[in-house]
Amino acid sequence: MPKIAVYDIAGNPTGEEIELLDQIFGVSMNEAVVHQAVVMQMASWRQGNASTKTRGHVRGGGRKPWRQKGTGRARAGSIRSPLWVGGGTVFGPKPRSYKQSMPRKARRLAIRCALSDKVAAGELIVVEGLAFTQPKTKDAVKMLGGFGAGAGKALIITNGLDVNMVKSARNIPGVKTLSNSFLNVYDLLNAQKVLLDKDAIAKIEEVLA
Repeated sequence: MPKIAVYDIAGNPTGEEIELLDQIFGVSMNEAVVHQAVVMQMASWRQGNASTKTRGHVRGGGRKPWRQKGTGRARAGSIRSPLWVGGGTVFGPKPRSYKQSMPRKARRLAIRCALSDKVAAGELIVVEGLAFTQPKTKDAVKMLGGFGAGAGKALIITNGLDVNMVKSARNIPGVKTLSNSFLNVYDLLNAQKVLLDKDAIAKIEEVLA
């Protein structure tokens, strides 16, 4: 089992080490599964609400421009043909869903791979008492500076929804706060430092084990 040091909210080691489960924080990287999970997540962000008008939706064009024969010009039935300027669009985008599906076991494997990668790289920091009594951005900036995470992207994982932590960190560029119930591969891999509440580990291990 990988062992990792525990820190307080000021960035000082408490002298305690916690053992993490191998099957969650010590698995080998499966790049194919992780890539599929990231693509699935990014695809779900697409709104898919682009819409174009076909010739049946463009206004006008109810009268035949000229007679069928005898003019020397090509046949034309409507000025709203896709061949004409101002005409309808052929095979244009219509509202659709870009969401992809992925087996639950594969999704959880991808999260385990991302967590294990952060542990192996030394980018996962376990913090005891990762919470604020009141929302204050200044306190969040000070906390991140104590862990050397003030300059880059950081992910704060709390034990359940912590409104004070969310409000304290939401105005800091590159910093995101997540509940341990909403772990995802993209945010884990996108962060350079991951601050994990010690009390949140039990729930993560319960779900992913």
